[in-house]
Amino acid sequence: MFEKEYDVVVVGGGHAGAEAAAASANMGSKTLLVTMNLQTIGQMSCNPAMGGIAKGQIVREIDALGGMSGIVTDKSAIQFKMLNKSKGPAMWSPRAQNDRMRFAEEWRLALEATPNVDFYQEMVSGLLVEKDRVVGVRSSLGIDIKCRAVILTNGTFLNGLIHIGEKQFGGGRAGEKAATGITEQLSDFGFESGRMKTGTPPRVDGRSLDYSKMILQPGDEKPEKFSYLDTPVLQEQRDCHMTHTSELVHDLLREGFDRSPMFNGRIKSIGPRYCPSIEDKIHRFADKDAHQIFVEPEGWHTVEVYVNGFSTSLPEDVQYKALKSVVGFENVKFFRPGYAIEYDYFPPTQLKHTLETKLVENLYFAGQINGTTGYEEAASQGLMAGINAHLKINEEETFILKRDEAYIGVLIDDLITKGTEEPYRMFTSRAEYRTLLRQDNADLRLTPRSYELGLAGKERLERMEEKQKNSNRFIEFFRKTSFTPEEVNPILEEVSSSPVKQADKMFKVFSRPKITMEHMRRLNAVSDFIAKNEFDAEVLEQTEIQVKYSGYIAKEKTNADKLLRLENIKIPDDFDYRKLKSLSYEAREKLESIRPVTISQASRISGVSPADISVLLVFLGR
Repeated sequence: MFEKEYDVVVVGGGHAGAEAAAASANMGSKTLLVTMNLQTIGQMSCNPAMGGIAKGQIVREIDALGGMSGIVTDKSAIQFKMLNKSKGPAMWSPRAQNDRMRFAEEWRLALEATPNVDFYQEMVSGLLVEKDRVVGVRSSLGIDIKCRAVILTNGTFLNGLIHIGEKQFGGGRAGEKAATGITEQLSDFGFESGRMKTGTPPRVDGRSLDYSKMILQPGDEKPEKFSYLDTPVLQEQRDCHMTHTSELVHDLLREGFDRSPMFNGRIKSIGPRYCPSIEDKIHRFADKDAHQIFVEPEGWHTVEVYVNGFSTSLPEDVQYKALKSVVGFENVKFFRPGYAIEYDYFPPTQLKHTLETKLVENLYFAGQINGTTGYEEAASQGLMAGINAHLKINEEETFILKRDEAYIGVLIDDLITKGTEEPYRMFTSRAEYRTLLRQDNADLRLTPRSYELGLAGKERLERMEEKQKNSNRFIEFFRKTSFTPEEVNPILEEVSSSPVKQADKMFKVFSRPKITMEHMRRLNAVSDFIAKNEFDAEVLEQTEIQVKYSGYIAKEKTNADKLLRLENIKIPDDFDYRKLKSLSYEAREKLESIRPVTISQASRISGVSPADISVLLVFLGR
């Protein structure tokens, strides 16, 4: 039934699995995607949206690296918003609402159009391992599929258990069975595993809602997109809406707390801190008398609606009674109740930075199996695992992104060095170099590196180089071209900025806080230069950011370069930390367990103090 031996087998067809399969195949590896249901490849299991705070930056990075998530998102988007626009550009985060069915369809079609990808629908129940190296997978029908590398992207399916009130049943997602066998086998190999929880809200019939009572949440007037390629820009958009819970709603929910698996001890695992269930919110934030509910359409034509902010595992009768008391939901009809799901994960400190496991060679983990939450975090791990699996089996150098290069680098470094005991979600605050890691420059940061790998195509590279060349020319124009007080002072007066008394370079006045590109375009020399060169919106945005934030960017780059020195001090693979008696006991224990590759990585491990790093530096200096 199968090739004699595949290069890569990807287990699971969610966001991580889809990106992993696309990456390894596009780099030239013969890839098999094995999933329990071919109809749910790229399925949006929870909210019908991509991006958001820090997550939008990740999707842009995936796209810049030659991944597919940005393209699929643009082709299936129904609304686009740039979040945090009132703050500095380091905080700007793109987010799109998507047509759930079209999103999965676009992913399926994209993978089917990838020559090196084969598909097989069945559960993988075990791995084939010889001398601590994975050599294939075994299906639930007992079929052995040989390969050179395996990427596990099992999502919430490993021994998945769904909770609705006091009812519980096995499943990896509503209507789909759980995956069994892999956790037990990995435990036999010596892997440590744990349990995590996530949840989802009810889906309801939009025809039963009264939107006139809710607050309109439209998309941006001039919507952007995720991909740096020529994907479609939205010409029309679907509105979202917002409403709120109330004390009455909270009281009705509390009536079911004695039957809640969260409070009666049935659920023992930890859920996502930053996306709590509605019962968790009213329990933890008892002083708040209302919480926001975002009403999100599931697509262009379907009437199904996602009730964002009302994730719950309470009994279905309690869910229904409480939701009917939310403004605009008085006549609500349920499509399905919300539920919580518990699943197995493997603490990611058991991985290398390539996402290859330390215990079994050529075995990679990506996505929720590593303790993360979110489509974007999963997709980025899948991409990196797919890249590194291809590189490893072809005996090529590994591909690792540093913390000053990408949010993806921050994500993986956090997981590998710190681990996680609760579902990990990316935030801008996790990145110490977020001024460098903006959503607008992901292509400038990452496309050249991906092109060298053979993943990003020539078209991507040429578009990036053209953007960079034009931005640099425009910045140089502002550095060299002067203005007169007569033409600039009226603009400065408008924004209550101090007038100038003599001519100076445009770069200087453009650097002022309240002066924007729109102001500068009113100067004849600037408008003529733009018209003559036909600069597009991306070039104008990039130029403005580079001019206005040049000082911050330079300072952050200097700090990153300083820390890079520690990144260059390698620690031998077989280093014996036990012989350094000056290290604290906790540091020795953590360093032995995680085995960091560099001094910089060691410094970020929880429990390793600056004094411990000094000891290491002295010893390695010798």
